[in-house]
Amino acid sequence: MGRDARPRRAAAETREHVLTVAGELFYRDGIRATGVDTVAARAGVAPPTLYRLFATKDDLVAAYVERCSASYKDKLETVSAASAGTARERIRNVFAAFTHDAATEACRGCPFLLVLAEYPDPASPAHVQAVAHKTWVRTLLRRLVGELAKECELDDPARLTAQLTLVAEGIYGATQALGTHGPARHAAACADALIDAACARKQPA
Repeated sequence: MGRDARPRRAAAETREHVLTVAGELFYRDGIRATGVDTVAARAGVAPPTLYRLFATKDDLVAAYVERCSASYKDKLETVSAASAGTARERIRNVFAAFTHDAATEACRGCPFLLVLAEYPDPASPAHVQAVAHKTWVRTLLRRLVGELAKECELDDPARLTAQLTLVAEGIYGATQALGTHGPARHAAACADALIDAACARKQPA
């Protein structure tokens, strides 16, 4: 047996493994603070192998953001699918998913806001992808509110969408600053209160 004990993987498997390790390190320790050599060492791959998969660190970071976004989208699309209940129930499911994620001890805030903080240049790929994810979440809430409007005759769907988006953003911010058992656990109740208020403002004639 040779001295190299690294497991042999196909290129695609190695790429996923590196992204998993990089994602954990980037999220826990910070992107700028985590060097490519550290990622390679923790992933058990030689630096040249990593650079064959990702030409630069910026490429690795962009792939990390894209992978993170895909994971969140898959989760949120599942809980907000038409088969998951009424529009109101599906909105609540979205907030429950955010709250559950934020309640884990490993949570240190929204991964996309962390990316935006470290990559403020709006032209950088990581920044662009993080903004695209935030826009996708707002679009999801807008669609669900549009369906809710058919159920309870909302007076201003755009305003409710904006309010729910702010609550969603606040979940991770509150968790990062005030802990997993702080105000963030009341996010679903806040969403319910906003929906009740929006429905109450438009009384039937």
